[in-house]
Amino acid sequence: MKMDKMMCGSRELEFAIFCIENVASRLHVDAQKIYVALSEQTNILNDYIIPEYEVLHTQSKDYIVDDIIDVMHERGVKL
Repeated sequence: MKMDKMMCGSRELEFAIFCIENVASRLHVDAQKIYVALSEQTNILNDYIIPEYEVLHTQSKDYIVDDIIDVMHERGVKL
């Protein structure tokens, strides 16, 4: 797994991991599969999650996970 140069801060990296793990848990799939869906199948990780870190990280875990799953559905992610 390669990390994009945009994800340079430890807070953003921690948040990305938090998002990946919690979406994987909610969907009952492997975290690596979610990482691939968010970073390789689509660019949700670098186009949405990281740029919106300042707003997203202030929300509840359920809100964040629901929001990311909604974005995945909007962008046609197939798991």
